[in-house]
Amino acid sequence: MTAAYSRLLSFVVVFSVGILVVPVMLQIVSRYSNLIPSYIWTEELARFLFIWTVMIGTIIGVRDAAHFDVDLLPRLGARGDAFMRIVAKLGVLTIAIVFVYGGIEFTQFAWNRTSELAELPLWLIHIAWPIAGVSWVIFLGEQFVDDLRVLFGKTISS
Repeated sequence: MTAAYSRLLSFVVVFSVGILVVPVMLQIVSRYSNLIPSYIWTEELARFLFIWTVMIGTIIGVRDAAHFDVDLLPRLGARGDAFMRIVAKLGVLTIAIVFVYGGIEFTQFAWNRTSELAELPLWLIHIAWPIAGVSWVIFLGEQFVDDLRVLFGKTISS
């Protein structure tokens, strides 16, 4: 189930980067030529797409454990490494919980507001934070299970 969600997110992030190119290109062309009028809403749309692209990218990064680590300790063996991964993931889980609860408040704040230029409902942008947080919790849960199996001596496939 989470593999399908991850594939969907990968598709959406590629699609959103592709769409992001359009308003940015319109901004650049309108700034340096008279071929098209200057569209102010393109800046806002680009900002909103960028926010979603970053948030989806972080979700994929957590799923793939692609965030960077700094190795301070020597290799501790399979169990020791699993324990250290669990400790590190507890920090990420803390941030995820902040994103969920803070993101819900952030979204509620924006619920009846619209953006100034494109008049988009702001909750569509703000909801990216709790969605990212919930997604991180789901993907971290999978990783915790795998690491706990290693820590307690069970194989991942059992």
